[in-house]
Amino acid sequence: MLYGRENEQAAVVGLLDAARAGRSGVLLLRGEAGIGKTALLDDAVARAGEAFRVIRAAGVEYEAELPYAGLSLLLAPGLDRLDVLPGPQRRALEAAFGLADGGESPGRPADRLLVGLATLGLLAELATDQPLLCVLDDVQWLDRASSDALLLAARRLQAEGVALLLASRTGSGGGAGPGGGAGAGASAEPRLGLPELVVTALDQADATRLLARRAGSELPAAVRDRLLAEAAGNPLALTELPVTAGPQAPAPGGLPLTSRLLIAFHGQVTGLPAATQTLLLVAAAEESGELDVVLPAAAALGITAEHLAPAEESGLVTVTGERRIAFRHPLLRSAIVQRAPHHQKSTVHRAVADALPEGDRRTWHLALATTAPDADLADALERTAVRAERRGGRGGAAAYERAARLSPDRDTATRRLVLAAESATEEGELVRAEALADEAAARTDNALAHALLDQVRATAHFWRGSYPTAYRLLLDAAGTGIDPTHAARMLFQAFHTAWYAGEEPVIAVLDRLAALPLADGHPLAPLARHLPAAVLPALGRPAAPLPPVRDVADAARRAGAESPVDLVQLCGAALILGRDEETAELGAELVAEARAKGTLGVMPTLQFFLAEAELFHGRHRDAEVTATEALGLARDTGQHQWVSQLAALLAHLAALDGRTDHCTELAATALATTGPQTAAPAAGLPWAQWALALLDLGHGRAGDAADRLHTLTTGPHRHHVSATRAVPDLVEAAVRLGTPERATEPYERFARWTAAADRPWAEALRLRCQALLGPDELAESAYRAALHLHETAHRPFEQARTALLYGEWLRRTRRRTDARPHLRAALETFDRLAAHPWAARVRTELSATGTPAPTPSGTAPQSPLTPQELQIARLAAQGLTNRDIAAQLFLSPRTVAHHLYKAYPKLDITSRTELATAL
Repeated sequence: MLYGRENEQAAVVGLLDAARAGRSGVLLLRGEAGIGKTALLDDAVARAGEAFRVIRAAGVEYEAELPYAGLSLLLAPGLDRLDVLPGPQRRALEAAFGLADGGESPGRPADRLLVGLATLGLLAELATDQPLLCVLDDVQWLDRASSDALLLAARRLQAEGVALLLASRTGSGGGAGPGGGAGAGASAEPRLGLPELVVTALDQADATRLLARRAGSELPAAVRDRLLAEAAGNPLALTELPVTAGPQAPAPGGLPLTSRLLIAFHGQVTGLPAATQTLLLVAAAEESGELDVVLPAAAALGITAEHLAPAEESGLVTVTGERRIAFRHPLLRSAIVQRAPHHQKSTVHRAVADALPEGDRRTWHLALATTAPDADLADALERTAVRAERRGGRGGAAAYERAARLSPDRDTATRRLVLAAESATEEGELVRAEALADEAAARTDNALAHALLDQVRATAHFWRGSYPTAYRLLLDAAGTGIDPTHAARMLFQAFHTAWYAGEEPVIAVLDRLAALPLADGHPLAPLARHLPAAVLPALGRPAAPLPPVRDVADAARRAGAESPVDLVQLCGAALILGRDEETAELGAELVAEARAKGTLGVMPTLQFFLAEAELFHGRHRDAEVTATEALGLARDTGQHQWVSQLAALLAHLAALDGRTDHCTELAATALATTGPQTAAPAAGLPWAQWALALLDLGHGRAGDAADRLHTLTTGPHRHHVSATRAVPDLVEAAVRLGTPERATEPYERFARWTAAADRPWAEALRLRCQALLGPDELAESAYRAALHLHETAHRPFEQARTALLYGEWLRRTRRRTDARPHLRAALETFDRLAAHPWAARVRTELSATGTPAPTPSGTAPQSPLTPQELQIARLAAQGLTNRDIAAQLFLSPRTVAHHLYKAYPKLDITSRTELATAL
């Protein structure tokens, strides 16, 4: 019976009821040690009964460095259903669990996102016949790879009938993983971004009732009051402290409650026979509690299964139906490990290792048992680290570091410290990475090692927003005489860093890249030669003939470049010089390739570039669909930079059709997204500034728009794609304010850019700016030339804006009849694009010419579907099955079906066969 947990139980019941109705849900119970989280999980399992399928696992402190240890235990009941998963997801999960080699090619890491999607797919499959209750305790000790996968699955659960219930300890203070350092998954209070319910202390009445049930009514009042005060409403304290408390018990205060509970558990264990205590230590050290491992390990120490009986009789442990030893509480396991002397723990770890088959767990136990240098064990730990990386998991840094500590050879140890630093960077442990880099750097004079370590430091500085420092470290590292391949990789990274540092750093990096001596057949040579040629003309360098970006991509593929990962920068570079159509074509191709290969980590970047190209071509709805999916993927993978960029791009799209609240909300998200340990401006700042300025301009707030746009187009981000394309908006806003001089310098830069870009649509925009800036007697010829060029390039939104401005100019010069055709053409386009603020502006102008404007009801309505519904409906209209669609969009088939059934009434249809016509 649970006391005082009515609110928590109601929340759990709501979660279960939703799952019964086919709606998935997630709830994280958070609270201090002993507060009753595990009891609530037990209560949930009991309430689920036979109506649910139940799978359950728990994070274990000493497994925090073993990639996917927790996830493999949780999903073990569903491994017989792996064949239902899409190929890339199945292979990724098999690699993660060590059932197959990782990656599409030797040495390529499995994509962590794919493991998370496979987890989602497997949970959905387990919920096919009946709702699924998935219970996970001690999330704070879950290994990082398992945590990442489960969080991704949790955020994508929608209509599968899965109830995911988790519990995490607060105030645990972290812990040591197998490598001896802080566990990669260990965190005192991990912030998971899931719906949370804090489990608090019991009130006085409920605490008194629980204590009476535990200790009986004969407990003296003085002892009862002392225990109530000491326990402070903590249920575990109320049930465990009475065992050692008496009338002369020490007063509360001094030791923290968790420490007093550990002491209480120490006392309970100390009263057992010595052999039983050792057997419990073996079970605590072995982590999983598997009898098939614990008993052989204990036997090597002269202990038999009979020695477990006293611990069972005292209620400290139970043996489950799965032949596992389960401790009464996780703190009991911690108490047993803490109280053992170091030499005894080493002996036990070696016995456990001897009882395990060859593999990573055995290697870690041997590492915990060993303190002296051991070359063979160090080699085994390095192999463990490599396997962790191939599986796409975390934990490689700890294994490399431990291998370095056990390496008798100094140079080998240093090499492994370098690998540990690089791996820690990949795992997002920036402080640990820098510490390892400093230690390794002090041990070697090797130029390549120092360059790689500077790359580690540069990555840390980049994610903290120290762009100039990161740029300088990478540029210096690439110039230390290292081989061209490493130098090229560093310069590509330096280009990304320099983009946020300013124009001069960008130019310096590209000059260095252009001079790099890469052989013609080198995989990176086509990219290294194209990037400077494609970008430098946009920054003022003379333009030269540039091959189509597709030809460059094909040459890079033939030379052995990895696609799409190595080719992504081609899409971004094409946009810089206005080759939007090339980005649209190559970007769509690379996105499809990434889906097919499962190379999902690069998809937010590719889709951002693709969405930009779709936006610039006036395909606003396509851009929204693309960017919305990418934003979800970026959030799932923790790519804070792209969360910011994509939210800002979506804000721009919301500004176009006048969704004021949505625009400002997305812009706020973009500007707040700086990532962990980062103090620099958000990556999406330029796009967010443009979005808010466009919103202002559309609603007639020319002053606010001009202020934002002047800052954007003259500031440190003026070379960004969004800043370049925003100049015509600045010109319009400045002219409306009567301060055209504010746009003079940005316009001159824009004119140079349009000459370098050599695109008809770009020249059309320049002519529109020229018409606005004057002189007035030349305005008409400029407007007419601009409209003529617009006819050759499908940019409907910009063409309509030019027609609007020309119509306004004609009306102001009292040529109302001439103005009307241009205004009507602009209105038709704005209505079709659902650009409501701009359509309203045209209607005002038409009214001023003396002609009533058509009402909005006569225009084609915007699609009533959400971006995800539209994406699913389009694929279904092409004839794809729900399972095919789910594989493409990284959802479960049941969620796909759910969205389709929501789309049918919105489209006024009743079946799948009507989708093509309705769309």
